[in-house]
Amino acid sequence: MISKDYPQRVYAGWLGKIIGIRCGAPIEGWTYERIRNVYGELDGYPVSYKNFAADDDSNGPIFFIRSLEDCKSLSNFSSSDVAQALLNYAPFEHGFFWWGGYGISTEHTAYLNLRNGIPAPRSGSIRQNGAATAEQIGGQIFIDPWGLVAPGDPALAAKLAREAASVTHDGNAVYGGIFIACCISLAFVETEIDAILDRALTFIPKDCEYARVVNCVRAFHREHPENWRDCFAYLFENFGYDKYPGNCHIIPNAGAMILSLLYGEKDFDQTLNICNMCGWDTDCNVGNVGCIMGVLTGLEGINFQKWRAPINDFLACSGVVPSLNAMDIPYGASYFARQGYRLKGEELPKEWKAAFPENESLCHFEYPGSTHAIRGRCEGGNYHLRNTDEQARDGRRSLKITACQSPSGRESFFYKQTYYRPADFDDSRYDPSFSPLFYPGDTLHASVRLLPAENGMIPAVSLYAKNGVTGEIFRGSKATEVNCWHDLSLKIPGNQTGYLSEAGIILSGTAGGGASSDLTVYLDRLFFESAPDYRIDFSSAALERWGGLHDEIPQFTRLKGHTYLDGKYLSLSCSDFGELYTGLHTWKDVSASCTIKPLTGEEHFLNVRVQGAMRSYAGGLSAEGMLVLRKNHMGYTTLCKTPFPWEAEKEYALELRAQGNRLTLLVNGKEVLSYTDEKDPFLVGCVGVSVEKGSHCLYRDFQIKALN
Repeated sequence: MISKDYPQRVYAGWLGKIIGIRCGAPIEGWTYERIRNVYGELDGYPVSYKNFAADDDSNGPIFFIRSLEDCKSLSNFSSSDVAQALLNYAPFEHGFFWWGGYGISTEHTAYLNLRNGIPAPRSGSIRQNGAATAEQIGGQIFIDPWGLVAPGDPALAAKLAREAASVTHDGNAVYGGIFIACCISLAFVETEIDAILDRALTFIPKDCEYARVVNCVRAFHREHPENWRDCFAYLFENFGYDKYPGNCHIIPNAGAMILSLLYGEKDFDQTLNICNMCGWDTDCNVGNVGCIMGVLTGLEGINFQKWRAPINDFLACSGVVPSLNAMDIPYGASYFARQGYRLKGEELPKEWKAAFPENESLCHFEYPGSTHAIRGRCEGGNYHLRNTDEQARDGRRSLKITACQSPSGRESFFYKQTYYRPADFDDSRYDPSFSPLFYPGDTLHASVRLLPAENGMIPAVSLYAKNGVTGEIFRGSKATEVNCWHDLSLKIPGNQTGYLSEAGIILSGTAGGGASSDLTVYLDRLFFESAPDYRIDFSSAALERWGGLHDEIPQFTRLKGHTYLDGKYLSLSCSDFGELYTGLHTWKDVSASCTIKPLTGEEHFLNVRVQGAMRSYAGGLSAEGMLVLRKNHMGYTTLCKTPFPWEAEKEYALELRAQGNRLTLLVNGKEVLSYTDEKDPFLVGCVGVSVEKGSHCLYRDFQIKALN
């Protein structure tokens, strides 16, 4: 039976993981000596960020775990399911993780193996890739969720971790993945670090090198428990990078993690700081340690202002599904916990029901301290956000928002940022890219409860959304009655050009004599109801320049291919295949339309129901003068086709509709092809464009519209 505090402990573990990654990323690859010379004693984050950009250590966990949901049978879950997730959610050789070259980067090597038909687990095996490549650190850095979904069940965690790690790794790297997943699983039920390590060791071979480094560091700690730096000197001398091949071997880093867990003495701060000061692969090591410690200490052990406030529950990712690249940490925690209950065959507990919404966009605030990345803009004044159990519309908690000493007539904005651009980040680590989370045609919902104001001021709250291109503010009606819940809704007008960049509430007050007052509102159940109706005008757009070689088409993520803006056109070309995606992965019945102009090659398509690189539908122009509908399920197959003598350099107005399991392709307003998919149809997904076999196509007048 899963414990009652399981979801909250998962949230603490996932928070600990993200904290550790952010803590270690600025000094990744630094030596112990360089860290000591620059920082002396580290205590907290070495660097402040506007928003922390994507990182491979969080990309892998949040996307690979989706293989549990995507697989056909949990009882037959295997490495091939995780391999499909890797192929489906990772872009081709950019972003997501380190693409260092075949035989150099372990993940890159395994990815290309899979792409070229070498199945898992052979894709990550020593026999295929050699020990130096197969035993690098990636076997454990992506493994945390497999422990989070198996609370107190290390045997299950070990089984899942073995399947997951063996897609890309082998040998000691797989043992490391098993060991760390077991440590996380055991942290739900054990209270002492030694007990966690003892039990986790029983799941890997006693004579493997990974077990040897764990045992040697533990033995040194028993003899010399006073100074962690002495232990690091021993580790460096006996298990340093010079003892192992490859770019980032797992063994030295495993030793640093064990060292920090022992000398940290169950203190979250001390453990993470020690691990970070050891150097080597800091974001990986501190991320794994942070997850273990988060589960072990719970939220009570994680200082809010020091660790949590700078993150503000926001997580940037760089997968190929655009709407999964700007998520909040409660979403990830609830996703993991839902899979944990599913694996155990248990129902979601009633007391946590509000934390597991059907609508993925919902901000529920059920985890203590959570903010769901809500932000504030309060010109000329201060504001305060605080998660509280004082009031709740649904569940047990809400977000208490106060605009401090707000003058009469001043508006304060509190919002979910619904689109991110390069200016929102300090760098482009692992090449993030985004599409909006909220669109013209959608409806914003929220529950609010005003408190009375002082000085006779009359408080008011309303919903709003902001067009990120024009700056136009869409406003809902004001609620002014205090001490009661208001369930507000705001429908955004459709048929607009431009994306929505913010959605939230406006807090204001009115009073005579220029009075000011603290204005306070409780916010709960903020979410988006999707019915998109919008256009993209490429003629008024500009490439989003992140720096270096990282440029993106606004609102799109790229799987592969060469893209640029050419006047009123979006250009997409390829040597083999190219695809771009935009929109929400949860869209159901939609129509995607645009005017296309094929330039070279013979394969030019619109895509709908895109669930990643390996699952979607496509419709458009094909070889030998054909119009086709195709299905991508780990590779494209043709569903139906009809003769259509199209010509290069001519324009064609295409519309591809997906309604239920039926697809319809229209050309110049006339229905030409239709198909009902009776076998495992894709019923949700975003939209996109694609080309194949060296084709080059131009796209303009892109429009998305929900089908009623």
